[in-house]
Amino acid sequence: MGFHTVVTTVRSDIKGRECLESFPEFANNLSYAIVEDMARSGAFDKAVQSEPPFEAVVHTASPFHYHAADRKRDMIDPAIMGTTEILRSIKRWAPSVKRVVITSSFAAVVNLQEAIPRYTADYWNPITMEQALTNGQLAYVGSKKFAEKAAWDFIETEKPGFTLSTINPVMVFGPATFRLDSLENVNTSNAVFSDMILGKMKSGIPPRSFQWVDVRDVALAHVRAIEVPEAAGQRFLAAAGPYSNYEIAKVIKENFPELADRLPEQIPVPDGTRSFVIDNTPMKQVLGIPFRSFKDCVVDTVKSLLEVKA
Repeated sequence: MGFHTVVTTVRSDIKGRECLESFPEFANNLSYAIVEDMARSGAFDKAVQSEPPFEAVVHTASPFHYHAADRKRDMIDPAIMGTTEILRSIKRWAPSVKRVVITSSFAAVVNLQEAIPRYTADYWNPITMEQALTNGQLAYVGSKKFAEKAAWDFIETEKPGFTLSTINPVMVFGPATFRLDSLENVNTSNAVFSDMILGKMKSGIPPRSFQWVDVRDVALAHVRAIEVPEAAGQRFLAAAGPYSNYEIAKVIKENFPELADRLPEQIPVPDGTRSFVIDNTPMKQVLGIPFRSFKDCVVDTVKSLLEVKA
């Protein structure tokens, strides 16, 4: 990809060592900096200073939970401040940086109040701060919108020496790469896979449907957003297409017969599910992302989780 060294940020030395141990093949090209609280003023000042100096920065971290005691303090403010703090640090301490890529979310785009038949990168979630404070789910989607808005506002008002691109993924599935002690500790997005593997949906599968994307395609999109000059100033909606829990279970049954008895004998096709189209043309044409198939994503994800269980 043209990169020689990568410095990642972690919250503790233990997490940093775990990261290095997970990627031994990159031992000479990967290191870490500790940022205990990304919402603290100057939190990234030391992390963005490097020799040789950085050419690009990818900001991926943001709080993700629905049960915050104080939604503004614990979810919304950290998301906004974490984003603006890293941009301030880059502008002040890392003048060599020419491109910043931020992992936003389709949550910053989707309208939960009105059915929108087709989403493009120009669309923004219309949620207000007042609405975002009413429950955990709205606080989450609000935090994504407000944080991304703050980033674009920073570019507009501060006129830094770098350009910005954002990646806005939908539900992200894909193989687990970090060490997991148990399937109970799998990340939120892949929980539906671990629940099926563990037989937790034997009595019935929730009729969930949405849009999906493979984590490997999302990762590649971040790299391409750094490399491709035309990506500057753009939002990229990372979506491979629609899916349902029914389709996940169907692929698992067809490709892992040893798991069939952990799923319902009959898996009904959901009806009445909400459908919409996401314009992923910029992902394909600008970033050159050849989206993986749903089958490959499900099969590879299940294989990785079965290794955890073993």
